[in-house]
Amino acid sequence: MINIYDLKNQKVGILGLGEENIALVKFLIQQDVQLTICDRKSRQELGQYLEQIKDLPVQFRLGENYLEGLEDFEILFRTPGLPYLNSKIQKAKNNGVIISSEMKLFFDLCPCPIVGVTGTKGKGTTTTLISEILKNFKFQISNFKNINIYLGGNIGNPPIEFLEKLTKDDIVVLELSSFQLQDMEKSPHIAVVLDIKVDHLDYHQSRQEYIESKINIVKFQTKNDLTVINADYLTSFEFGAQTPTKTYWFSRRKSVDEGCFVENNEIILRINDEDLPICKTSEVILKGEHNLENICAAVLTSYLAGADLESIKTTVKSFKGLEHRLEFVRSFKGINFYNDSFSTTPDTTIAAINSFKSPIILLVGGSEKNSDFKELGQIIKNSTVKAIISIGQTASKIIDAIDGDHSIEIIDTIKSMEEAVNFALEIGQKDDVVILSPASASFDRYKNYKERGETFKKIILDLKDE
Repeated sequence: MINIYDLKNQKVGILGLGEENIALVKFLIQQDVQLTICDRKSRQELGQYLEQIKDLPVQFRLGENYLEGLEDFEILFRTPGLPYLNSKIQKAKNNGVIISSEMKLFFDLCPCPIVGVTGTKGKGTTTTLISEILKNFKFQISNFKNINIYLGGNIGNPPIEFLEKLTKDDIVVLELSSFQLQDMEKSPHIAVVLDIKVDHLDYHQSRQEYIESKINIVKFQTKNDLTVINADYLTSFEFGAQTPTKTYWFSRRKSVDEGCFVENNEIILRINDEDLPICKTSEVILKGEHNLENICAAVLTSYLAGADLESIKTTVKSFKGLEHRLEFVRSFKGINFYNDSFSTTPDTTIAAINSFKSPIILLVGGSEKNSDFKELGQIIKNSTVKAIISIGQTASKIIDAIDGDHSIEIIDTIKSMEEAVNFALEIGQKDDVVILSPASASFDRYKNYKERGETFKKIILDLKDE
């Protein structure tokens, strides 16, 4: 654990600059550390980031050998994109260097309760909905006017950015990835565990390492903390055995003893043997069965964090979801277009497919994450998907997984997003659904999933009737 007073005059290294660590650089400089930024990129490549810290007294260690000699430092802050188990980082740790991160430091210094959400997918939606419910509750209740709700982590602002604004009465809601959790030694006051599948095997050495990194969200909880866990999946369910806290459950498939669940097309909160109806599933704007899990998690968590039922009901029914997550873009010539660019794994594309009963034209493919597409192939064959438009490095793998189903039209000669959209318009009919849900990362053609989604949306929004 790092104390704020431990930082002064320490020789500190930041491994990887990036957007998240800009806020960390500024914070550390305020603590009078001797700061060196270590990054594989050159000054020219780091241009946009260096511009933001150009007047700060920092040193640099750039280029291919940026991880050499890490034993020179007393504390190292690892960017989430750099694996904790990197051999050079572990060598430094074994030589007495403290290994931390922006998130780890925030947990050490945060004065107020933290709600932390993890899972393979659904984190952003769940975290945002919890935050929105708590904000709406705060605005309605006069006694809570001085409490602030902060959203951060993998979504929103880097939490170190708002650390100095926090009071003990505030609440911080964080989306936490496996990268951020892997070397944690503290857990949030309320830990939320969504569905845990396999992801990021381009980063983690194995499925087990991936799961163990996420277990840290509950591993260091105390008896005064709370845990909210998805009861529908075995891996998530097993997280309940890793914490001494009182555990609450949520499910879209069955009732639970204490928690939140879906029954007879209604979302129900069950607390102290009392069933509290939240709303009908038909009243929810969010598309997709999987989002019922996210809603149940958010309902339960926000209630445990202090929100009233009225704020929960109102917010759940008005919540439209997040950009790039099965986001409705436009209806054009009777064809409905959805942007699901955030879908970088087969599981999220499966969820997108299962969200519709109309015929689907699916845009898939992107950069490699070593994902297994077998299940996705089977789901496509047994779904309403009528055509696949594939683009990117993983396109051939996804097509192979469909295993020659001749009832599905496959178009695999696409060179651009615009061409993909034009093909979809050519073969689409009234009431068809066109979904950009790549099941793959975006780095073969785009800076990130946001740029990919924005490109898709612009093409759709610019379409004009002849």
